[in-house]
Amino acid sequence: MTTTARGPAPLPLAAGLDALLPELRALYEDLHAHPELSGQETRTAGLVADGLRAGGWEVTERVGGNGVVGVLRGGAGEGPVILLRADMDGLPVLEDTGLPYASAATGTDRDGSTVPVMHACGHDMHVTCLMGAAALLARHRAGWAGTVVAVFQPAEESGDGAAGMLADGFADRFPRPEVCLGQHVAPFPFGMAATRPGAVMAASDTLVVRLFGRGGHGSTPESTVDPVVMAASVVLRLQTIVSREVGAHDAAVVTVGSLHSGSRENIIPDEAELRISVRTTDPVVRGVVLAAIERIVRAEAAASGAPREPGITTTGSFPLLVNDADGAARVTAALAGALGEGQVLTLPRPVTASEDFGRFGDAYEIPSVFWYFGGVDPVVFATEAADAPGAGDIPPGIPRNHSPRFAPVPDETITAGVRAMLAVAASWLVGDGGTD
Repeated sequence: MTTTARGPAPLPLAAGLDALLPELRALYEDLHAHPELSGQETRTAGLVADGLRAGGWEVTERVGGNGVVGVLRGGAGEGPVILLRADMDGLPVLEDTGLPYASAATGTDRDGSTVPVMHACGHDMHVTCLMGAAALLARHRAGWAGTVVAVFQPAEESGDGAAGMLADGFADRFPRPEVCLGQHVAPFPFGMAATRPGAVMAASDTLVVRLFGRGGHGSTPESTVDPVVMAASVVLRLQTIVSREVGAHDAAVVTVGSLHSGSRENIIPDEAELRISVRTTDPVVRGVVLAAIERIVRAEAAASGAPREPGITTTGSFPLLVNDADGAARVTAALAGALGEGQVLTLPRPVTASEDFGRFGDAYEIPSVFWYFGGVDPVVFATEAADAPGAGDIPPGIPRNHSPRFAPVPDETITAGVRAMLAVAASWLVGDGGTD
């Protein structure tokens, strides 16, 4: 990574943040203790809507399910329309942080199973930071021109939240923005931020593969077509896609995260099911990988003498998230002003995780910019890095997003996240980054 050196600057829109922090901390702990699964964010949405209304925002609820949209017009006259977005849903993860406000919540997933629920990706922090920015934008509305559309999106983790809001007429119901802006908490030191122009997060495809065999007794495998062996061959062969079909300068990830077949050790089953995750950062590579998966699955089924063609179903996808180059430069400068000299990093490559935030910009055909802000104690980070030299950008001892131990440091992370969002917003609304 390279740093952007720029001194800190006053941020008038953030005036009053210190006094507001206890309220934001309480909101964060409440949200963290009461996470909700994708598509079930009713309590979270209610808290958001009530908070926005109390600040004078125009509020629309139940957009694309549990989405909440606030609209606020500045008091300094006409100006640009910008979209600020936070996601709201939690994950089916059993929390292991030991925090006094740790989640003990459970929920019912889309398969009807009861699962633990945790904000293991930091969406509680995203909501808190945007709510803080919304409160201060309302308090200082005389100091900025234009319109802010604050989007609190459901179902990001399932990949259908942004699409659901757009399908519910989002583009026709709310002011048209000229830029879409979003941020994500990440496992690096608080007070720092990171972004890049161009591709910033990978595209994702999830597939379910059904392999069909012919079941029978475990003692007479010669009379069967064993889908367990077929599935094992598929899993191993899939590992060759990245190593042998994707160039060394390209990036792709193929993960088989689930393999289910059979119920007893002495019964050869009729079917096996694989669930596959694919991440790519280039449309051509994506096509190569998806075609290779289908070819391998069908070839292994044929080689095993399967009585039926396999079933291959796409169950979800995230688009490639691309930062507008000019917008990314503007955001980088704003973040450097808000967070201080050397605190903004340029990511050397796209992150292989995925986001559906880009669907808003794609729908409007306008620029999007997405950045990361840190949530880890810098001393802890430095200690872990010293204990694991050469381990990469994030030391293995630092819990990453989706870990049951993921837990941003609250006050400092909230402060940095609110300042980051306000500074970036001000670079459009005020025109000079919101500085004196």
